[in-house]
Amino acid sequence: MASYDRLRAGGSPRPLETGDTWWYAAVAGEAAGSFSTRVRTRTRRACLGAVLLLTVVYAGLVLTATGRRWGDAAVTGRRADGTAAAVLRDHPSLAGLTTLSLVLGCVLLLAVGLVRKRYALTAAATGAVVTALAVTGLLQRYAPRPRPVDTVGGLDPSGFPSFQTALALGLALALVLVVPYRLRALAVGAGTLWAVGVGAYTIAAGQHRPGDVIAAALVALAVTSGLLALLARKGKVRPGPRRGPALPGLPVTVPLALLALVGLGAGFWLLGDALALPATAPYDPVELRLAHRCGQALAAGVVAAAGLTLLTVLRRVDVDGGPAPYRLGGPFVEAAGVPHDAELVGPFTEDRDHEIS
Repeated sequence: MASYDRLRAGGSPRPLETGDTWWYAAVAGEAAGSFSTRVRTRTRRACLGAVLLLTVVYAGLVLTATGRRWGDAAVTGRRADGTAAAVLRDHPSLAGLTTLSLVLGCVLLLAVGLVRKRYALTAAATGAVVTALAVTGLLQRYAPRPRPVDTVGGLDPSGFPSFQTALALGLALALVLVVPYRLRALAVGAGTLWAVGVGAYTIAAGQHRPGDVIAAALVALAVTSGLLALLARKGKVRPGPRRGPALPGLPVTVPLALLALVGLGAGFWLLGDALALPATAPYDPVELRLAHRCGQALAAGVVAAAGLTLLTVLRRVDVDGGPAPYRLGGPFVEAAGVPHDAELVGPFTEDRDHEIS
């Protein structure tokens, strides 16, 4: 067993479960309290937490009348928000640039993986993005929702979750599999900031409601975390250097953290007033503008928090490098004249009195 897969010193290992045999630990690098198990536990919790939050968002913003009314007001409020309206009016090419950036993001993900000859990881990253888009499409088509009532005019049916945001954030999170470990925070942070911009544009353009963008971010996080949990289950992770991607990624992770804090804080602070809308239209333009800004803040905060969550879960975890080398030890190998070098020893011990009973 590799050194980083041994039990933590001073720790209290959990009770043995099915599969926690010496053979399984030796072959798969997995044991109670091992490094792979700890990574799998963290990524699995991130996946389940994202699924739970997705359920809450779906129930609160799609199935309830108050949530639907707030989402419709946030979309309609883009006309009352002079700043957003002016940006879209003065830059009509933003729609084409958004589509072009999504295409270039797909090309970039494939190019980085193929140039670095990480073919299996590139296939896994592509599979994560495709899975996120498939889940998004299934939810858009089959998730039950009440028929929308057009009370303010010109509203499109809810596209829950947002396809564009799921693609953008899925590409950003999938970069953890193909970029070098030292550049992970920089690449994922920059990609997440781009995904925040894509989500903000879809809301400002009236293509999606804030809940659609929030749900898309949670779908991308759940799928990527689930894939990483599977890789950890198969022993495809290893400890990263202590001096890793933190310092090069500060120029993007610090603004991303500030965006998550400010976005979530301002969004929840405005949410109480934004939900206090009258049951029927017409609405006050001030209330519509407040709902729009609240939705933009919450959507930006959740997308930024999703990227930071994955970076935190993978702290000092390398999924890019190959398996650590090791040599077989024991009395029979040493008697054959194998020199004692600095390589890791496993899966057997160096004890000369060791025997298999």
